[in-house]
Amino acid sequence: MQESKGVMWRPTEAMKCRSKVVCITSATEGRVQKTLRQDEESKQELEAYIEEAKKNVNPRYRLTYHVSAPVGWINDPNGFSFYRGRYHLFYQYYPYDSKWGPRHWGHVISADLATWEYLPTALIPAEEQCFSGSAVVDDNDRLVLIYTGRLDTDENPFFTESQYLAFSDDGVNFTKFEDNPVLQSAPNGSPDFRDPKAWRHGDYWYVVIGSENEGHGRVLLYRSPDLIQWQFLSVLGKSEGDMGYMWECPDFFELDGKYVLLMSPQGLETKGDRFTNIYQTGYIIGDFSYETFEFTPIEEFKELDFGHDFYAATTTEVDGRRLLIAWFGMWEREFPEMEDGWAGTLTIVRSLRLDDKNRLIMEPISEMESLRQDVLDMVLQVGDSHDYGKAVELLVTGSVDEKISLLFEGRDGGGFVEVSWNPAVGKVVVDRNDGDIRQVEWEPADSFEWRIFLDTSSIELFCGGEVVFSSRVYALGGWRVSNRSPQSLNIRSYHLKQSIFF
Repeated sequence: MQESKGVMWRPTEAMKCRSKVVCITSATEGRVQKTLRQDEESKQELEAYIEEAKKNVNPRYRLTYHVSAPVGWINDPNGFSFYRGRYHLFYQYYPYDSKWGPRHWGHVISADLATWEYLPTALIPAEEQCFSGSAVVDDNDRLVLIYTGRLDTDENPFFTESQYLAFSDDGVNFTKFEDNPVLQSAPNGSPDFRDPKAWRHGDYWYVVIGSENEGHGRVLLYRSPDLIQWQFLSVLGKSEGDMGYMWECPDFFELDGKYVLLMSPQGLETKGDRFTNIYQTGYIIGDFSYETFEFTPIEEFKELDFGHDFYAATTTEVDGRRLLIAWFGMWEREFPEMEDGWAGTLTIVRSLRLDDKNRLIMEPISEMESLRQDVLDMVLQVGDSHDYGKAVELLVTGSVDEKISLLFEGRDGGGFVEVSWNPAVGKVVVDRNDGDIRQVEWEPADSFEWRIFLDTSSIELFCGGEVVFSSRVYALGGWRVSNRSPQSLNIRSYHLKQSIFF
């Protein structure tokens, strides 16, 4: 394990073995096993480590209203659910270094989806790493986690993936099912068999799982009467050769009379402005029958978010509202905060609806308005700038018939990004300071409006909900916004109060 700058306190050797750092138990056989005591003592030691280590984290890029790691690394959101009056959200977590490592499940809760509270780490790996999954409430009013247990081997393909369960009677403390795994392997034996998303329909539980077949991504559908005994039903969706080699993090749900297959395919080729990230997250709209278990697409695959940093989205439904959150990151990118002792964050929660063109419309949830403070209305003249704090929401309006360009940069330097609208080509462009451009066509309504969420090191741009860009931008010392347009712009701004505390 490499040292992370800014995090000097480290676990003892005993803690390392219990906390899923590689331990060699049989040198003569050359077998490396990863061990953990899934007991209260090891969990308490882990939480003590987190409490001590986070004191030394450099806060320069710390986000104020996004779920981030208190210390160490996070990626995919997991187990997004509602249990006993609280929203529960888990995430892939490695607390002992600010880079990818053996998978734990971090845990936060919220009463309103805007203000979050950290809970103790929910899953600590033992023999298996605890890869992504989902959460449901069972018939005994227990919160049940269904996750992928990944085992490393010393023979090709060097890993296996199976589906595991863990149970909680209080939503805080989880016990792994003693007869794990409950789903051993994919029907074709592929080792890539991960990220279960479960739900209840009628008398059965259903789950979709990401997999592949001969280098073509696909999603598998199963059902169970009890979450333990599972029956394979169908290949819900698959690549025909042009949709990537692996489909990760699938989700499947009904929305406004249609069915949505949401997933993160790996291996798509760039096509013009599309699929410019190394991996994508998107969806297919179609029809589905619980009688035949067949999903029939009626629209081709569409990207969900066009920014630089958006992956592994997952949803939940509460009171008829479909809610979504994603990893605010992307594989094989630099994370400047890694040297500060932490890495990774999640997007704000968005709501989903389907429009009459079978497009997912993704909008900020109304609860984000509870963070608003200090409203300011102004006209930003051509060439002028205005300084804001680290966390601000902007509502930008202007003439749809003229170019619009705003530069967002750190008041004390660091990263910057230019966001622009060109009516001649009908595109919104997000040009980050590393020269990495994202752009997409957009058809604004009669009145042009952008809704922009800025946090210490991020920007989320909502263009009417039809087009969304999520990108990490590492500004320093708050934000300076400059109008580079040929027209004056009306800007209403709100300072956003901190809603998650480390």
